[in-house]
Amino acid sequence: MNQTEKRQFLIRRLLDEQPRYRNMEIPSDVMEQRQLLRSLFNIRMPGTIDESILKVQDEYLREETKRKGVTTLADLTPIQPGLYLWQGDITTLACDAIVNAANSGMTGCYQPCHNCIDNCIHTYAGIQLRIACAEIMKKQGYEEPTGQAKITSAYNLPCKYVIHTVGPIVQGRLTNKHEKLLASCYRSCLELAEENGCGSIAFCCISTGVFGFPQKRAAEIAVQTVRDYRAETNSNIEVIFNVFKNVDYEIYRDLLG
Repeated sequence: MNQTEKRQFLIRRLLDEQPRYRNMEIPSDVMEQRQLLRSLFNIRMPGTIDESILKVQDEYLREETKRKGVTTLADLTPIQPGLYLWQGDITTLACDAIVNAANSGMTGCYQPCHNCIDNCIHTYAGIQLRIACAEIMKKQGYEEPTGQAKITSAYNLPCKYVIHTVGPIVQGRLTNKHEKLLASCYRSCLELAEENGCGSIAFCCISTGVFGFPQKRAAEIAVQTVRDYRAETNSNIEVIFNVFKNVDYEIYRDLLG
């Protein structure tokens, strides 16, 4: 199958799982097909799925990532020893681990085509990631506490692992507790990465989106926590601060020099 045939196969099979959508027509427009497929990935509850579907999905997603273009650590230039600043799509970054700003349910964003990083990572990693996260949460038996972290395979992403952390939600005034919890997110991810043999990790801007953490203060905490961790532990882990928005790039560039 070519990429179009794979996409249409996946749409049809995922529609067949949803009784109310089984008779839906597949749009002829390529962009509309991509949006529909992503939406079907997003709304699918974790659960068993036929291996034939996963095989086609894996081939399709890896080709889509290749089409977008993969960036490797070797493509980047450190802005300080062991520290990098990169503006781009974290789902196209080939390093040892990328960090996902998750919610407390830990199984991804279920809102179709939502532009949060949780949605993007789950979409391009594939159905397996939500299943793996659901298994972790079932064993845990309670929602993920803020400031901690869990690690999974990255499946169809070009990195090796995804580290999921739940950042603090700021509603109203920023408090010292918010700041300590955000620092804990960064430290927990660094510790978990090194426990799993990672030599590099890419951080997104944890909590600064819909979670409401002020961007500049969040970046200050991120940079300081990483610096402190590397100094205190004599760690050589290479850290990429990944940003998507121009304003975040400017903030990190000023902090890192």
